[in-house]
Amino acid sequence: MDINKRTILWIVFAVSLVVLWNNWQVSNGHPSMFAPPPPAAKTAPAKPAAAPAAVAAVPGAAAAGASAATDAPPFKAERITITTDVVRADIDTQGGVIKRLELLKYKENSHPGWFNGCFGLFKWCEPGDNSKNVVLFDVDAGIGKTYLAQTGLYGPSGVMPNHTSPFVAKPGPRMLNDGNQVQLVLESEEGGVKLTKTFTFKRGDYVIDVRHDVTNVGAAPITPTLYLRLAHDGNKPAGDSFFNSSYTGPTLYTEEKHYEKLKFDTLEKEAQEAAKTGKPMVQDHATKADNGWIAISQHFFVSAFIPQQKLTHEIETSKIDTNVYGIAIKQPLGTIAPGATVSNNARLFSGPQEAKLLDATAPGLILVRDYGFLAMIAKPMFAVINYIHSLLGNWGWTIIVFTILIKLLFFPLSAAGYRSMAKVKLVTPKMQAIRERYKGDPAKMNQATMELYKQEKINPLGGCLPILVQMPVFIALYYVLQSAVEIRGAPWVGWITDLAQHDPYAILPVLYAISMFITTKLNPAPADPMQAKMMLFMPLAFSVMFFFFPSGLVLYWVVNNVLSIGQQYVISKKFGTPAAANT
Repeated sequence: MDINKRTILWIVFAVSLVVLWNNWQVSNGHPSMFAPPPPAAKTAPAKPAAAPAAVAAVPGAAAAGASAATDAPPFKAERITITTDVVRADIDTQGGVIKRLELLKYKENSHPGWFNGCFGLFKWCEPGDNSKNVVLFDVDAGIGKTYLAQTGLYGPSGVMPNHTSPFVAKPGPRMLNDGNQVQLVLESEEGGVKLTKTFTFKRGDYVIDVRHDVTNVGAAPITPTLYLRLAHDGNKPAGDSFFNSSYTGPTLYTEEKHYEKLKFDTLEKEAQEAAKTGKPMVQDHATKADNGWIAISQHFFVSAFIPQQKLTHEIETSKIDTNVYGIAIKQPLGTIAPGATVSNNARLFSGPQEAKLLDATAPGLILVRDYGFLAMIAKPMFAVINYIHSLLGNWGWTIIVFTILIKLLFFPLSAAGYRSMAKVKLVTPKMQAIRERYKGDPAKMNQATMELYKQEKINPLGGCLPILVQMPVFIALYYVLQSAVEIRGAPWVGWITDLAQHDPYAILPVLYAISMFITTKLNPAPADPMQAKMMLFMPLAFSVMFFFFPSGLVLYWVVNNVLSIGQQYVISKKFGTPAAANT
């Protein structure tokens, strides 16, 4: 291949990587590398959502909370803990709010190995606590964390029970024990309206059935609206860094507009603009539907409210408090006559983004597994990987077998590329002679080089094409390994205890560097000494980058390189050595 074209291709390849990385950062809610960072905003610790300021975004809720505080005797709230085989939930009788949800099958990740000694240069170097379970819903003012599931009523007829109202819990079991489900029933009555919340937890299920029974105990008809809201602070996830970034924020799905992903900083800007103009916040998303869901998505996990389907509802985003934002469904329940009761059945999924669980819960919920712009490749890729894993039972060996299959798929293209490079290596002396002969005339040099390619039947792009074609597969696999909670915490062998995390001792990146060095040596050496040094430096640069990538992805690339070395060596032997070239 002509040296100038090779240089251009390497530049295009490197620039493409930078652009792809920048686009990925922007799509996950981070600032562009090419724009100055916004000034840091000072945020105060988030107040508990039970405070009146935290409910102002729901019409009528603030007034109801004030009325309860003024007219009712002092209420002593309690937290009731419901435990199943997969979750432990704390529900506060002040509002009937899920204040804490712990996943009993998932542990916080730890980061063992030499990365722990990187002097705090990266947040994710800090070791995690692998003895603690993952906690989704929680309120911790000390670190500014707010993550809540809130439900309640509001309406034009006055005060109604909402997520700040006092509830009374009916007696009953609080643990699953030998049964298949456990229920918590809470009751509250305000303004002639009785609201009964029934939370149903089932064995092996991350879906909580949330039924609302609304009874008109007054003398006049009422027209209540039920709201289901997820509240979350606007902080970045713990451990988030440049090399280990993930998206956390509100998402929603409707059949009309499909999947939509929002950003906390966008909601903040819209709230500030609304405060300046005195107008309502812009709702730059689907606002009405009779299907779909709302969610707070994060890396590997999601909490989603699925309202009663075929019943029209509105979708609203809001700023609830300082650095606390909400996404809510508001579902009118119609006119309820005195003495009548209306029931509404919603569901709350709060758990891992396992593909089979998401597919079984609601249409479109699988989309929270963010595969980026290569979703069309990543989805079938994961299906194949998942099938291989069902046969082997180990995700590391699954990645190796998948790599072999990919190599077989691209074998004809790779073989053609290696044959082209082998031919280039054979005619290298002739190419150097042409450069010496026409070094003062670039036009004649290129013409003579192309004639040599034509004479020797060499495709100038043959050696680069296989790499360019495999890049989408590489990037799609990166998204798969970043999004697949099934691989989270999955070991391979020895020191690799989590294929979704970086290699703790950097062994795989070093093996990658060695394999790339061998591959470079098997390729034709550039005539320019500076370019030759750059070609040797490239493996080192990529190896440093791979220190921060999931070890499963680096494993794929190491195996791919080893297979390529064998294939390239055989083809090079078949075509002989430069000494055998025709003169």
